[in-house]
Amino acid sequence: MTQPQACLDGDAENHGVSPERGVLRKGMLRPAASAHASGQEQEDGLREVTLATQRLRVLPLAVLSNPVLETLDLDRNKLRTITGISKLCNLKKLVLSKNEIVDFPDEIQSLVCLEKLELNQNQIRVIPEGVFAHLPRLKHLRLNNNRLSALPRDLAACQGSLQYLNISHNLFRTFPQPVLQLARLQELHVQNNALRQLPRDLFQGQSLKTFKANGNPLREPPSEVCAGGIPQIRNYFNQLQHSLGQEDRRVKTMFLGASLAGKSTICKSLKQGQANLVPKEERTVGIEISEFQIEDFTFLFWDFAGQLEYYMTHHVFITPQALVILVINLHMYQTNDRTFKELVGFWINNLSMRVPNSVVLPVGTHVDCCREEEVEEKTHDIMAKIMAMLAERKSNVAHFIDNLEGSEEPEFYVDQWERLKEMESCTLTILNLVPVNCTDDRDIRKLEATILEHVKNEELFPEVIRVLPPVYRQVEAAIVDIAQSEEMADHGMMDLQYLLSKLSQCEHLATLDRELLQDILRYLHRIGLVVWYEEIKHLESTVFLQPTFLITMFKLLVRYHLVQQLENISVDTLIGEHATIRDRSNWVWTFKSKAMLCHRAVRALVKHQLCLEGMQDIFEEIMGHGPHRGKGKLFSLLKHFELCLEVRHAEALNPQASEFVPGKRWETTRGHGESWYLFPTYLNQTEEVSEVWGGDHPEDLHIRAYFSPEIPEGFFQRFLVKACSFYSTHWVAKETCLLVYNGKPLLIKENNQRAYSYLELRGRKPAGRTGFQFAWDFLMAAVLIIQKLAKAWPGLHVCVKSPCRTAGCPAELVWPDMDGTNAMTKEDVKTCGTCGHRFGTELLLPKVPRQLEEQPVQPSAHYYVTSYGTTTFGSSSIHVNRQVRRLPSPLAQGSTRMARLILSPCS
Repeated sequence: MTQPQACLDGDAENHGVSPERGVLRKGMLRPAASAHASGQEQEDGLREVTLATQRLRVLPLAVLSNPVLETLDLDRNKLRTITGISKLCNLKKLVLSKNEIVDFPDEIQSLVCLEKLELNQNQIRVIPEGVFAHLPRLKHLRLNNNRLSALPRDLAACQGSLQYLNISHNLFRTFPQPVLQLARLQELHVQNNALRQLPRDLFQGQSLKTFKANGNPLREPPSEVCAGGIPQIRNYFNQLQHSLGQEDRRVKTMFLGASLAGKSTICKSLKQGQANLVPKEERTVGIEISEFQIEDFTFLFWDFAGQLEYYMTHHVFITPQALVILVINLHMYQTNDRTFKELVGFWINNLSMRVPNSVVLPVGTHVDCCREEEVEEKTHDIMAKIMAMLAERKSNVAHFIDNLEGSEEPEFYVDQWERLKEMESCTLTILNLVPVNCTDDRDIRKLEATILEHVKNEELFPEVIRVLPPVYRQVEAAIVDIAQSEEMADHGMMDLQYLLSKLSQCEHLATLDRELLQDILRYLHRIGLVVWYEEIKHLESTVFLQPTFLITMFKLLVRYHLVQQLENISVDTLIGEHATIRDRSNWVWTFKSKAMLCHRAVRALVKHQLCLEGMQDIFEEIMGHGPHRGKGKLFSLLKHFELCLEVRHAEALNPQASEFVPGKRWETTRGHGESWYLFPTYLNQTEEVSEVWGGDHPEDLHIRAYFSPEIPEGFFQRFLVKACSFYSTHWVAKETCLLVYNGKPLLIKENNQRAYSYLELRGRKPAGRTGFQFAWDFLMAAVLIIQKLAKAWPGLHVCVKSPCRTAGCPAELVWPDMDGTNAMTKEDVKTCGTCGHRFGTELLLPKVPRQLEEQPVQPSAHYYVTSYGTTTFGSSSIHVNRQVRRLPSPLAQGSTRMARLILSPCS
């Protein structure tokens, strides 16, 4: 990567510990050393000592000579041994996480009062017998992120006390049997090991409340069952008690690639076992789903349309544990970087971010239009460029890790380091490209044999085999029969309770109850056979027996050539929605210029397209009854997946507004104006946002969130929806967004260049302590939204940096790990290692300054006045000092409150 290196360092402070010798300096135990502290306060200070992030290599003597010590935090140091710890016979809590411990410390067995022990993020391989037998009070044990493959038998000695155990991110291949004897265990984490089977006995008792096992190649129970939590796992094993499990060999297969690559042709040819060319006019619109059998494997084919407009919905359905067939038109492919990026690189990049452990089989099509040597040349070029991409990504990740490890204070970047190490361990497996002549039956059969060979490889697909109770297969077969029956409508939607009644009519399912059906539906939803969004309020009672209709709902408004669809709305449809041809012209103009549609326009557009699909009978169910009552299923889906934002046109006056009384809370009144919907995917880049912002100032608070390898397609649009749903005053464009809260602006700009992808965040420099608190809370709220959204891309690295404030200096300060508060550093001054200039820390990191000199007042900015900036039709000359409409919770009350405000509604 070509990003500037982090060169800003804090001024040297007396931290109380010498990194070289690890000895306690005067003033370290501040609570006990205060001259004004009472005897009780001094005693409390001696009972609890925190020495985190001090680069200790040995334990300070002052700590080891403290016989009343009960809590010792040694997190994020450089300890390899803890010699002398046995002297602390009253110790109840010991934190040794994120150190350099390889050999388990035997002296811990002397800490007979110990209740909480944390040894996570070390390099421990073996725990000797005889330690836990001496820890009868141990309640909490963290051993995650080590190199363990077994646990000592005497862990069972803690059966009467241990309540929390975390052994995730280790090397367990079989479930450790001592855990089964922990009768009081309430929370267990075994994620990211190599477990294939879980013991039934683990779930027989009632004490276990929380269990996490994702990231294991589980067969019994399958990971899709484990995702449903303890009740579903328990029901799964209860069903297996009545009958033997059946092996289910199922592979979700996703066909990706650019438009007209031949995905549908490959998909249908494989289904029929012979060449089956699909005409251009029958190409996929959205996603098409089908199922077929090869030997004893069931393949669930998902054929994704290639147009970029559809990718906003594609990523929702691109899931791990699937075979990805990347279809490339070799006739269109040219051996240059531009064509590679368009036809291949875009998909590889997004797969490496979205499903970084997936298996990709490149398939070259249209070889009948190429010479033999041309096919070989292009095949070699594609594979070489893909390997170069992956090597570059691996090199970049290693570079980021080296930077953090080589920094002067690596202990402040442990969370970021761990995320990068997880990314480093992920491998996007690229199989050899298979060139296919889609007109030749022999090539289709050769491709089929290649696919079968790969899915039989357990190293590539360890979870392809799942053990299921017979009732799971019986319900699945019955649902398929119902979906294919003549009485089933084309849309395939069915009420959950009605589905239960239909299934109960089957003789072998007469005893099926609602709870078991819901468990099975969750499993079928996760493997992609049906769709049931129980987490969406308006869809919790609706099951999509045919997921293709769900895609149809998406493509009603997220589709290729949507403007033409608007222009083609029939006069009869307009009349039915009480609209005119003039209204239709206004809808088209507003959509082209602002990417917005009013509620009537959406209703008319959806009705028009449903008529073309022959599904006009379900219009009211999808859109809600009446033009202003209810939003229906479609808007519930679009809102859930952050594809559109509801905004409201601000009227000049609201006669129904309540009277404003100074000093009392003003109860806002929801207007009765027509709702509008913003679709960020269709935004244009306009100058309006920049004009409202008024230009960058050298004194602005300024940070950047860097993305590696790049900002995912659709990420910024999802950010817009999420951020603008919290801040009702906003202006948006394709690559920029301006949020306003309490009259204070925050500008977010997207820059997505190769090796230089970032979101830039700018706010005006405040004039006082309260102003800095508010300004950093506002910036942190946006950063938290970015980080929350980034979790949907496991192969994506996001790093926040603050540029040096000296004009022309390329240095940037890498932000330390964020713990949900603004307390990132105690330093008051930062010095740039490149230009040597010193700055107040509050100008670079979230911090409230201790003292502020009087600053000259900057001229205030001009803003449009509206509750929803995107719906402003025309400008205003009014000077805004505060926002028209406020959120209920003031941000100035603290970053913790801000974090809850922002994150609690996130899906």
